[in-house]
Parts: sequence; C-alpha cells; structure tokens
Amino acid sequence: MFKINKLVFIVLGFVTVAVLTSSCKSKERSRTTGWEFNNPETGGFEVADSKNQITGPGLVLIEGGTFTMGATEESPFYEWDNQPRKATVSSFYIDQTEVSNLAYREYVFWLHRVYGEDYPAVIQNALPDTLVWRDRLAYNEPLVQTYFRHPSYQYYPVVGVSWVQANDYASWRSDRVNENLLIEAGILDFDPDQRNENNFNSDAYLAGQYEGLVNEGKEDLDPSGTGIRNVRFEDGILLPKYRLPTEAEWEYAALGLIGNTLYNRVVERREYPWNGQSIRTDERKYYGSFVANFKRGNGDYMGVAGNLNDGASLPAPVGSYWPNDYGLYNMAGNVSEWVLDVYRPMSHQIVSDFNPYRGNVYKNVLKDMDGGIAEKDSLGRIRYEEITAEEAAQRKNYRKANNINYRDGDYQSTIQADWINEDVANSTNMMYEYGVTTLITDKARVVKGGSWNDPPYYLSPGIRRYLNEDEASATIGFRCAMIRVGSQTGGGQ
Repeated sequence: MFKINKLVFIVLGFVTVAVLTSSCKSKERSRTTGWEFNNPETGGFEVADSKNQITGPGLVLIEGGTFTMGATEESPFYEWDNQPRKATVSSFYIDQTEVSNLAYREYVFWLHRVYGEDYPAVIQNALPDTLVWRDRLAYNEPLVQTYFRHPSYQYYPVVGVSWVQANDYASWRSDRVNENLLIEAGILDFDPDQRNENNFNSDAYLAGQYEGLVNEGKEDLDPSGTGIRNVRFEDGILLPKYRLPTEAEWEYAALGLIGNTLYNRVVERREYPWNGQSIRTDERKYYGSFVANFKRGNGDYMGVAGNLNDGASLPAPVGSYWPNDYGLYNMAGNVSEWVLDVYRPMSHQIVSDFNPYRGNVYKNVLKDMDGGIAEKDSLGRIRYEEITAEEAAQRKNYRKANNINYRDGDYQSTIQADWINEDVANSTNMMYEYGVTTLITDKARVVKGGSWNDPPYYLSPGIRRYLNEDEASATIGFRCAMIRVGSQTGGGQ
C-alpha cells in the first residue's frame, strides 16, 4: 500500500510540475514592466521562444576565436601585403564545399522560370562566362560547351562567375531558403506562378510587399490586428542572409586551427589547412596520395597515367580529397575563391583586429514621400540607397557612406593630400594609378586559396590575390557564408 501511494505521489508531483511549467510558460511576463507577453488581452506584444539559430542548407558552423592572420612564409615576389598579425573572428557559418555547377544551374533555372519571359537580360547577366576556358595556344574549346552543362560536370565547382554574380547568387539563395522555411512552417504554400515582381523576396516579405499563397499564416495577437500576419524577423523563423565570406573568415576557416588548439593555446601554426609542409597524406590506406588539387610543376597537372597523383587535370568534384579540421573541403587547391573584401596592399596595417574587413558601403532602405518603404522594383526587390552626408555628419564611428578608401586611397591618405580637394570624385587614382603603376581600383576584390592551375605556394590560406569584381576566371569559384547570431558556440552556452 505504501508503494502504491508513493507511486501516486510521484506521478502527481510530475503532473504538478508540468502544470506549473506550462502555466509559467503561458504567463511569461516582462522583467521590466510586469506586463504579460503573448496575450491579446494585455496588448499582444509577442516574444518568441529563445532558441539557437538553425544551420542553413549546405553550411557548417565555424566557432570563432583569435588567430594569427597573414602570410605563413616569405613571398618569393616580395609582396608585403599580408604581414602576420593577431585578429579575432566571430563565429559564422560557411559552405562545406564550393558552389557546384548543379547548384548554380538551379539558380539559372529559377531565374528563367520567373523572369525569362519579360526580363531575359536577367538570365544573360547571371550566366557564367564559359569563354574563360579558351586559351590561344591550347585546345580547350570543348570545355566551353561542356563544363557548365554536361551531367558529368554537375558536381564540379562552378567557374567563370564574377564577384558580382556570386553576390547575386547568394542573395537569391537567401530568399529560396527563407521561402522554404516558411512553407515548412505552414505559413505559406508553394506558389508555382511567381513571375517578375511577384516572387518571394525576404526583404519585400518583411516589408509587407509580398503576400504569396498564405497557408495557415502567422497568428496575430495584436487586438487591433487582422488575426493573421506576415512572419517578422523577431519570430526566429527566417535566417540571416547568405553572402560571401570576408577574407578573415575565409582564412580562419581554411586554417582549421581548432584541431591544433589546447587549453586556449594554438600549439602549432599551420602553413596549409593541414599540419606539416607535405601535400601528401600519411594515412596508411592512401599513403602518399595528394591531399589537394594543384599543379606540381610546368606541364604536370595530374601525374602519370596508371598512377595519377591527384586525379584531376582540371577542377575536381566538390567534396574531393580530405576535409580540414572544420570539415571543409577544398580550402586549398581545386579553385580559388572570391571573398567580400576590396583589395588594398596595406589592409593588414589598418583594418580592425575584430572581424577585419574593407569594403563597407552603408545604405538605407529607400523611402517614399510619406516616409514609408518605397515600392519594390520590377524584379520584386526592395531598393536601397547610400546614406547621405547629413545622416553621417554627427556619427563618431563613420562619416560617410562609402568607406572603401578609408585611410588607403581617400584624399587624406594620398601623398598629395596637401593640395587635393576633398571633393575629388575618385581619389583612388591619386594613390593607385590604374593601368600605369597598378591594377588596383575600388573594384579590385580579394581572391583566396590556390587552384588546380597553381603551384603549392598558393595553397596557403594566407596568400591573397585580387581581380576586378566584374571579371571571371577558369580558376576562380566561390562558397557562401552566413553570420552566426546569438551564442558563439554550437551548444548555445
């Protein structure tokens, strides 16, 4: 009898705790005003459950930290553009592999379905430049027709994509991922008839300029509302935007020093994304095999028939070879990759030591005459404009919208600063004479990592090169990244 009563007591105890827990959850109150949240009878102020950011498709969480950013060996070209220095990078997400031809063809297909009838130029502007395969003294013409479209190459990294095109892809990917999250949450139904400006765009949806096919919608607890509303960013359903990684993020992720960290101390600095100076694996089963796709020397792209050393004369499929300690593939070799930064040779001496980056251009959402968000454009996108001088006049952390040239290319940093007028349209040319002494402009974007056509020196994550943002190459691809919001650790501690 005692055992039965004890059991009943325990069960009742659990029920009581459950009821109290449920009651507390339903009556969560403000710690500052005492008003109850998520209750139409008290105003309907909604507070989402605090939760960790979900990992978007294709991404890997990179736990941030402090590392030595910069060159790991002396440059044979005496380019002192990346001296070692300590920097801290916040946690972020990055693609496990480079963006493939298949992934990019999905993007082109969507553009054709939505814009193809009325805006064919949108598709043309997005297509990779397949002519990058041409070489005046080599027979590469078949690659012009086959590399991007043939099924045999669908899991190979997309190339011939400019920095501008890569950013457009990242924006499109953000919208498709968020649209799918809303569909999976039951908020929207899939709309196969999206055309022109009537397509899902995250910014337009949040601004109330896209409705879509509403399924269950989101319950509106505002007593003066309509009962159903659009999801807000505060609801925690939508993800931040996909984008290119910054140079610091890419280099940090490529080094993968988490594998060499012991008690808050990096015990061995790396020259490559792996330990040691050898570019071969010491795994018994694959002993002596190359761990990256690169060029061994003049005329040697893949070794000798019957014993190919890296098995790829051109780019290899994404996910080939061994991943680094973050689980990322091809952070050395295969294709070089675009990053966000504008190239300047002296950035290492000037940029911040926390999330270093050069390229900020601050913008606001374009407003209409009544102060509301202006109507989206003909492609369904919210419009932005650079902040005005008046808006930045009283700021202490910035004084203008475009900060690309700050302390390296603006009029104050030129050697002729004593006579140059501050209103000079492009003072970059005063310091970097494009086409005369340099190829650096405000459009020069940093390229990281070696490629299938590079010798071992370029496999080091610290090496930096550049190319104009509207140009493309057969050796350059890209991968996407995303900010990590909230907790910097995967466990949410």
